[in-house]
Amino acid sequence: MSIAVTAPTGQVGSRVVRLLVQAGVRPTLLLRDPDKLDPETRALVDVRVGDQRDTDYVLEATKGAHALFWLDTTPHVDDDPIGASARLGEVAASAVRANGIDHVVFLSSVGAERRHGAGHIDGLARIEESLDATGAAVAHLRCGYFFSNLLMSVDALREGVLPTTMPLDAPLPWVDPRDVGEVVAARLLAAGWSGREVQAVHGPEDLTHSRVAEVLTEATGREIAALHLSDDDVRGQLRGAGLPEAAVEGIVGMTAGTRDGFVPEQPRELRTTTPTTLGQWAWAHLRPLLG
Repeated sequence: MSIAVTAPTGQVGSRVVRLLVQAGVRPTLLLRDPDKLDPETRALVDVRVGDQRDTDYVLEATKGAHALFWLDTTPHVDDDPIGASARLGEVAASAVRANGIDHVVFLSSVGAERRHGAGHIDGLARIEESLDATGAAVAHLRCGYFFSNLLMSVDALREGVLPTTMPLDAPLPWVDPRDVGEVVAARLLAAGWSGREVQAVHGPEDLTHSRVAEVLTEATGREIAALHLSDDDVRGQLRGAGLPEAAVEGIVGMTAGTRDGFVPEQPRELRTTTPTTLGQWAWAHLRPLLG
């Protein structure tokens, strides 16, 4: 079995690589900086260095692959995040067609089912559509809100504040990126499925931001309260940081498009539920940072 993995040093990809290696697979890793790989991992994988936006590079790097894990590496601060994501989808689709890749696992997001009106998540919808058009067996993993996104609010959390534009009493799925990596690896290794599938990865439970603040308080020993911000509050902060307008709207739109009565297309059930709780993650990863 030959498996190609994009973004292999990230939170999800690194877990995918570890599990594939432990399963006896020697994966091919597509990445820009091989120095990010530790020597032990480097000895157990094949490395193809290049830019994921480069079609020729991706075509060459995925030759002979039976399965591909594709992750959108477009930063939210890009001048045109939705367009850049859509172009990455076209690169992936070109490689799948040219190299006859049988199975593709794509890291998508809750909200991609809307297709339009969810900020940068719309770019993931474009990638889903490009991959669907290849005729390969494709699994779109529509993930909930990553626990690790809380790391972007460490300074505020130190001040006892959890800022959000979500209604404080609105539940949404929260998930550990490590658990997402385990689902990705399982799908890549299975390879007995066909057609188009959408599988959500919802974490162990839906949480409101008020409940998240309570869990963080318990896990870190620091009193934390959720604080509701308006979309315009966040726009002002992002513009003040010098972000281009398309990036501002792409970031604001991700939350705006997944609230106000939005319900994920995939219901919570056995296949969508992963084990790691927010409390476990916060104790291990957030508590040491807050001191």
